[in-house]
Amino acid sequence: MNKNIILSIEGLSVSYKNKDVLTDINLQIEKGKVYSIIGPNGCGKTTLIRTINRSIKPKKGKIFLNGENIFKMKNKDVAKKIAILNQNNNTMNDVTVKRLVQYGRYAYKNWWETVDGKDSEIVQWAMEKTGVIKLQNRRINTLSGGEMQRVWIAMSVAQKPEILLLDEPTTYLDICNQLEIMDLITKLNKEEEITIVMVLHDINHAVRYSNELIIIDDHQYTQKEIPGLY
Repeated sequence: MNKNIILSIEGLSVSYKNKDVLTDINLQIEKGKVYSIIGPNGCGKTTLIRTINRSIKPKKGKIFLNGENIFKMKNKDVAKKIAILNQNNNTMNDVTVKRLVQYGRYAYKNWWETVDGKDSEIVQWAMEKTGVIKLQNRRINTLSGGEMQRVWIAMSVAQKPEILLLDEPTTYLDICNQLEIMDLITKLNKEEEITIVMVLHDINHAVRYSNELIIIDDHQYTQKEIPGLY
């Protein structure tokens, strides 16, 4: 196995309500690269990253994370390696930014343990890295859309993952905030060497910010490198 391959998807097929969504997907994800999944609505883009995260059980096929079958791993072990930012996230409105980011450390804690010591330092680091440290005492219901998205990314980064999955991270944001979020994702990839796999609806963003495209359409897929653009 190529030492640079962090995630290997082999013969993956996924069905929903007896309807095939993904068929015989085979992908190789290299460590430290940025991948964008693109395709028409309903083609299975979100299904793919949710299956990688084990939120969806495949009809058949295997996914290997650093050579280990991901479906045989413990939940906490997966959470230490993979973080996911869904398109729609819900939490209590009276939670502070700092408290929300702290949730990213629970893969490393027992349920009765508090976030302190090294974990607290990582939370502070995650907020600084994503530019939300000044917001740490704010309630999340007082934040703008762009600020809120940064906070969700901070929570994901606090997991210290090797892979960050993002489902349309710029949805509902104006163009300025879209570019800021995409630049933040690029920064995390370059500075922290986090492998990025994201669903994007904007082909221009996908080409500009990615090393490779994963194009899904009508159950078929193509993995295409973008040379010299990143």
